[in-house]
Amino acid sequence: MNWTCKKFEELTPYELYFIIQLRLEVFSVEQNCPYQDADNKDLFAHHLMGMENDKLIAYARILPPDTAFKEISIGRIVNSPSVRRTGLGRLLMQKSLETALGLYGQVPVKIGAQLYLKAFYESFGFRQTSEIYLEDNIKHIEMLKDPKGDVIIP
Repeated sequence: MNWTCKKFEELTPYELYFIIQLRLEVFSVEQNCPYQDADNKDLFAHHLMGMENDKLIAYARILPPDTAFKEISIGRIVNSPSVRRTGLGRLLMQKSLETALGLYGQVPVKIGAQLYLKAFYESFGFRQTSEIYLEDNIKHIEMLKDPKGDVIIP
C-alpha cells in the first residue's frame, strides 16, 4: 500500500479522476444517494490516497479550519468495496488522523459521521457532539476528537 497526501493543485488529472470515481462509486451509486459531491471544499483540502497496484482503494480529505467546521475536519472517508472487511478502514482512519495532526498540530478534529459508523469513530476517541440530523437523506451526527485526551463538552 502506497500512501500519498497532496493539496488539490498538486493532484494529477489521473489522481483526481480516481478520487471522483471512488467517491461516486460508493457515496452516490452504492448508497443510492444523488448529491452534489463537488462542493468546492476539495479546492482547500489535502487529499489522502491509499494506492495499491495503481488503483485508488482508500481515500479521505482533510479540511483546514473554517472550511466545513471551525475545527479541522476529515471527510469523504471511503474504501473501495473490493477491500471491505480487511481492516483497511481502520488503517485509513489512523493515517487520516496522523496526517491531519501532522499538518495542523495537536488540535481538535471534527467530523460529520454517518450514524451507523458512530461506534467505529468512537473507537478512535471521537465523541458525539450533536443531535442526529439528515444529510442527503442519511442520518448523521457531528463528532469531535481532542488529540490531547481532554474531555470535550459539546
